[in-house]
Amino acid sequence: MRRQVPEGPKPSYSLTQIPKGVWVLGFVSMLMDVSSEMIHALLPVYLVTVLGTSMVTVGFIEGIAEATASITKIFSGALSDWLGKRKLLAAMGYGLAAFTKPVFPLAPTVGWLVAARFVDRIGKGIRGAPRDALISDISPVQVRGASFGLRQSLDTVGAFVGPLLAIALMWWTADNFKAVFWIAVVPAFLSLALILFAVEEPRRPPGIHRIENPLSLEAIRRLGQVYWRVVIVGVVFALARFSEAFLILRAQNVGLSLTWVPIVLVGMNVVYALSAYPAGVLSDRFNRKALLAAVMLAGADLALALMPNLGGVAIGVALWGLHMGFTQGLFAALVADAAPAALRGTAFGYFNLLTGVAMLAASVIAGALWDAYGPAGAFLAGLVFALVALFGLLTMSGEISSAAAE
Repeated sequence: MRRQVPEGPKPSYSLTQIPKGVWVLGFVSMLMDVSSEMIHALLPVYLVTVLGTSMVTVGFIEGIAEATASITKIFSGALSDWLGKRKLLAAMGYGLAAFTKPVFPLAPTVGWLVAARFVDRIGKGIRGAPRDALISDISPVQVRGASFGLRQSLDTVGAFVGPLLAIALMWWTADNFKAVFWIAVVPAFLSLALILFAVEEPRRPPGIHRIENPLSLEAIRRLGQVYWRVVIVGVVFALARFSEAFLILRAQNVGLSLTWVPIVLVGMNVVYALSAYPAGVLSDRFNRKALLAAVMLAGADLALALMPNLGGVAIGVALWGLHMGFTQGLFAALVADAAPAALRGTAFGYFNLLTGVAMLAASVIAGALWDAYGPAGAFLAGLVFALVALFGLLTMSGEISSAAAE
């Protein structure tokens, strides 16, 4: 799977070639992820051990949270195309997420936590597509993959710093969940301040005209066949992957203590962060379909299903992180390549909507299978979906590659 780039000398891929705005947006994402992951690394265990919820409930909460974010993205992405103002919507999304963080330590019941998670994910949905479209707008095409990879790497640094802080604070506070949740409020508001005062939005190029209705059938047709093939591949991958909450619960299931259970997300996100930027650089140089075909979840699911010990969890978590690093930034670059510039926000919105619905289905199914057949049942189902995804990718890759070359 590849994209057309301007003829000329190959870029050197120095980090200095990546625009300042991409760096700033990366640090905005990093700070918000520090806050979010401090909470999310502990939330599944808090729900099960403190509030007594079932695994199906955990799967539903996690799935509906991500699906909510995905559904919101389509509207915020289309609105950013119509307004031509990406930063405004992105800042609104980060602000909403920041102001919901205090609800987590204050919530007296599961209902409050579900509501807080729901609103927090609405904030994520509002900011996601406009932010990715903004990165597309400010990144030169020859380093677009590297730009998305860098943003994703910085985002993921926050995703493992957050659980590390959660571990340290759980030890320091003697497993006081609410104290950790309160401290997580601080980096969320730092993230909001950074996007408000340090990010500049470029002017819309004169040759790009506003789309009157980015959600119309005409606009959908303008997105083109190449774009919709990218979406199909993304949906197949999402069906093969469910919420990382199940990695945390698998670690607890094999004997990891409450204090150390966030180390699961630390390990996964270290691998994720280290692989995302190199994967983005490679995607600017080489055919992307080979990268996408190489990052399946089958190995991770197999280890997590059939090796019920800490070693098996470690292998599964590392492979899971590698797959995330090689797919998330790459899919963002593929969407940016395939979509017309005037519809990039809408394109990211549709992509995230459809992959989010697939992830909701995968998470709910995994929770039900866990309750019925145990952890092995959930992860073996993930293995089946991963193999189906691999088959679908292999049968479609030739079409996608040839279409992208047109």
